[in-house]
Amino acid sequence: MNIQIVIPVYNEADHLTQALQSFVEQTLLPQKIIIINDGSTDESQKIIDTFSSNYSFFESIQIPSEQKHLPGSKVINAFYEGFALVNSSYDLIGKFDADIILPKNYFEVVSQFFKKNKKTGIAGGNLYIKKNNNWEFEAISEKTKVRGPIKLYRKACFEDIGGLKKSIGWDTVDGLLAQYHGWTIETDTTLHVKHLKPTGKTYTKEAKYKQGEAFYRMQYGFLLTTIAATKLALRKRKIVLFFDYIRGFFRAKRNKQEFLVTKAEGTFIRKLRWKGIWSKITM
Repeated sequence: MNIQIVIPVYNEADHLTQALQSFVEQTLLPQKIIIINDGSTDESQKIIDTFSSNYSFFESIQIPSEQKHLPGSKVINAFYEGFALVNSSYDLIGKFDADIILPKNYFEVVSQFFKKNKKTGIAGGNLYIKKNNNWEFEAISEKTKVRGPIKLYRKACFEDIGGLKKSIGWDTVDGLLAQYHGWTIETDTTLHVKHLKPTGKTYTKEAKYKQGEAFYRMQYGFLLTTIAATKLALRKRKIVLFFDYIRGFFRAKRNKQEFLVTKAEGTFIRKLRWKGIWSKITM
């Protein structure tokens, strides 16, 4: 399959060589890997240049960086700079991070989901972080969810969902919209991807309200937002985050922020979320 990958990079020199080498060593190579240097001030560009000169499937561009490192918007803005260079003949498109190490068979295994089931719209593995010299599942979401740093989309699914939203929550709403359009999501939990920098490590102080804003913009409503905020705060083991998320929700509501989804999509999302909650309660 014609796989094309976009990797936004911002000051990832500490991890970038390992990350790019893991792409080079894949048993099924992407046709093109586009690296977007989002205004890095470290040695990232030198590393990018080395790989670009040694491997023809790498392509890179540099763009001026946004000042604030907010979740969602910065990385997706960079993604679209790279997406403009993607060949229209692609079968699968991926937005991958620059602080990961892929198992060597990652693309070979994930591509099989798309080959075997024409309704598979999104697929991937799981992220693991290092704790006390052991690699442990990064438990800020369930293993059945494909996380943003390692996600592949079928072209038709990517187009159906309108691409990636320039907001925190983009890697949640994409899966919800995929299901709205009749696509399935597949996860191979045996594919352990090493995440070298835990999620949110470089976010600014302002970012703490963004998750609550995302819940509002996905049309969760207050009750679902309360449940989701509680769940996420407990997973991150920071109860204070619950109050930040709720403040973010009401701030977005007060400011009448634009929704990420239509009214019909919002209704579907709420029903899907409640269905998942009730299924767990009645297990």
